[in-house]
Amino acid sequence: MLQITNRTAIPLSEIDLSAVRSQGAGGQNVNKVATAIHLRFDIQASSLSPLYKERLLNLNDKRITKDGLIIIKAQQHRTQEQNKDDALQRLQALIKSVTVTPKKRKPTKPSRNAKKKRLDSKTKRGQIKALRKKVDE
Repeated sequence: MLQITNRTAIPLSEIDLSAVRSQGAGGQNVNKVATAIHLRFDIQASSLSPLYKERLLNLNDKRITKDGLIIIKAQQHRTQEQNKDDALQRLQALIKSVTVTPKKRKPTKPSRNAKKKRLDSKTKRGQIKALRKKVDE
């Protein structure tokens, strides 16, 4: 089980992990050992709550395809086990990011003192302009 929150967990049977060869320069193991991990997770077929599914599908993330598949390739580490852990942690972080409900914005009003200052400065500026106009005439 991949634990997301206290109440939410994903069975590992819903996560498809496959080993592939890593990209880039390597040593003697290059082109021989499959150390990178391809993680595939189908959002639609998962046991996540409908709310989390909807939020995941609405995310603007390049790792989520139009079909609702999360694809993560982990190849930073030298061993397959470390890359597997890394891929699972990245999936966990992605799903955890949609579990947090953002606070509703409560619109604020300017204080009475702020309104008074603004109106006073407008009145003062108007008086200055009126005086200048009289002087120019």
